[in-house]
Amino acid sequence: MKKLIVLAFIGLLAQLIDGSLGMGYGVSSTSLLLTFGIAPAVASASVHLSEVVTTAVSGASHIKFGNVDKHMVYRLIIPGSIGAFVGACFLSNLPAELAKPYIAVFLFGLGIYVLFRFLFIFKPSKEHDTVKPLTVKQSIPLGLFAGFCDATGGGGWGPIATPVLLSKKGMTARKAVGTVDTSEFAIAFFGSLGFIISLGWEAVNWLWVGALIMGGVVAAPIAAWLVRMLPAQLMGVLVGGFIILINVRTLLTTWVPVEAHLYMYTGIVVLWILGILHTFNKMSTAKKLDRLEQRQRVS
Repeated sequence: MKKLIVLAFIGLLAQLIDGSLGMGYGVSSTSLLLTFGIAPAVASASVHLSEVVTTAVSGASHIKFGNVDKHMVYRLIIPGSIGAFVGACFLSNLPAELAKPYIAVFLFGLGIYVLFRFLFIFKPSKEHDTVKPLTVKQSIPLGLFAGFCDATGGGGWGPIATPVLLSKKGMTARKAVGTVDTSEFAIAFFGSLGFIISLGWEAVNWLWVGALIMGGVVAAPIAAWLVRMLPAQLMGVLVGGFIILINVRTLLTTWVPVEAHLYMYTGIVVLWILGILHTFNKMSTAKKLDRLEQRQRVS
């Protein structure tokens, strides 16, 4: 019972992160499930099955709050679904003990990417009336790659797709987040289908899936509202450091001598805290500059 409560909390926390940032549900949930000793394929399957429900609720919530670009959604879901299905079948046929450290490397890398992006290259977007959708040449490789990474790593659709959409002129953060979250329903569905075909229904612990769904469903509409209110940069830095800290355990126990673990953990935590302080400083400076610009306009 305690494990189910913990899993429900994981689902709630992960969906709050994902619905606010457009990334983080799969990476956060899979990382935490791996710490319970669950095989990578089963962990990713559990996360994707829960996402079928949570992304449906999240997408509906984002549509209600006007956070979705439907043209972008249509361009992403077909290649993304194919990539997720292939990735799920690929991961299901890898030995669990062989796959676990390499999946941790992938998730660790995503954590570094998310942290770096929100620390150093994050820029708030200003919305325009018209935003050009992704072209076919852009959407097919993006969808295939992001979908494949999402299934094999238990997360990756958001961290890969969201930055690409943010690079489109006129695309605000809330529209990018809402579009990625809404399109993720198809990716979760076809990824789950690949896992079920490859692993079988009996390989999945449906109580765990139900607990993740319960937490995620509660958080989905809250996150869709929060994306309009909370600073995305701060949340991105918190999530990136969180993902790194969770996955570094598997990497250390696999490849690093035990006597060095404490130093590695300490170093990561210190760097994470410095990153959070740096983010607060940047946000404070940005606010001061905005106030100065407003005063200059008035004068």
